[in-house]
Amino acid sequence: VEIKPPTYTCSVEAIDRKLLKQAFPLKHVFHIYHNYLLIDADGTMTVDWNEWRDYFLFNPVTDIEEIIRFWKHSTGIDIGDSLTIPDEFTEDEKKSGQWWRQLLAGGIAGAVSRTSTAPLDRLKIMMQVHGSKSDKMNIFGGFRQMVKEGGIRSLWRGNGTNVIKIAPETAVKFWAYEQYKKLLTEEGQQVGTFERFISGSMAGATAQTFIYPMEVMKTRLAVGKTGQYSGIYDCAKKILKHEGLGAFYKGYVPNLLGIIPYAGIDLAVYELLKSYWLDNFAKDSVNPGVMVLLGCGALSSTCGQLASYPLALVRTRMQAQAMLEGSPQLNMVGLFRRIISKEGIPGLYRGITPNFMKVLPAVGISYVVYENMKQTLGVTQK
Repeated sequence: VEIKPPTYTCSVEAIDRKLLKQAFPLKHVFHIYHNYLLIDADGTMTVDWNEWRDYFLFNPVTDIEEIIRFWKHSTGIDIGDSLTIPDEFTEDEKKSGQWWRQLLAGGIAGAVSRTSTAPLDRLKIMMQVHGSKSDKMNIFGGFRQMVKEGGIRSLWRGNGTNVIKIAPETAVKFWAYEQYKKLLTEEGQQVGTFERFISGSMAGATAQTFIYPMEVMKTRLAVGKTGQYSGIYDCAKKILKHEGLGAFYKGYVPNLLGIIPYAGIDLAVYELLKSYWLDNFAKDSVNPGVMVLLGCGALSSTCGQLASYPLALVRTRMQAQAMLEGSPQLNMVGLFRRIISKEGIPGLYRGITPNFMKVLPAVGISYVVYENMKQTLGVTQK
């Protein structure tokens, strides 16, 4: 489309930079609106001044950048898993310091969200590890067993480690994501979906490598009996003493492999749902609203978890194998074979019900806390 204002003609790229102050293709902005009003009213594939003027007179948009940012930052909602694509920020946000405020708000929201859904998370781990021993372990029976063994407080066992690892993981993931994007794209080039996926997956792998020992300790604390460990430090000391340094990376390979399907499917489904909503429902406003964002986030995350869950289950069992008496110390392939031969394909999805049960409350709590923390920290809302 060629734009022709009264006194001059300029390219789409030039107008794009003028409007957005970054290389965001204007055709994507047009795509948002094409379903309910075409700027090119006479179908000549040329937008003259009258069409341009009339379009924005009847359909005012106060801030296109804010619309883009609204969608972009909605992907960073924490649901208690550590495989999501990292958030990304504009140059203005980086220079103004808004980026660290948003990351801090997201970290606090993640801590509150994970703490609120910690009982379901611990139940998931218990079902993953002990499900093969008793096919009768269900949600209510699992909760009853945990409360009977350690009281109500035991439902939050391992949550401290899960919360503490948010800060280092977020910092490493954000830093690594920025570095990988620079490596994969030329200077001034727009980062595409494929580059985001690769950069996000590699950043997730880098962050996981850094904080993985905490993942192992979280599992050990969650599976451990009352009094077995007095805290994180005691857990680390006993693992090091009895199993050596290598124990802190048990299950690392399936965990790393799980990042790719989770991140790829999560991002792809989110983009698909977003495009579908824009194409079919964006008639009066391009602002999707809270419910649409939560729905897109929950569904995309669920699809990602379905794809990566067998790897997550094998990872958890490898982390906890040393705690199970009489259990052989198998590698990833050996565990897959053992689970499929003894429990069938359903055995690879043990504990997925409480995992799904925590998605909606985790997303909802995280979103509410995130928005409130942004206001408290003075994150600019245009």
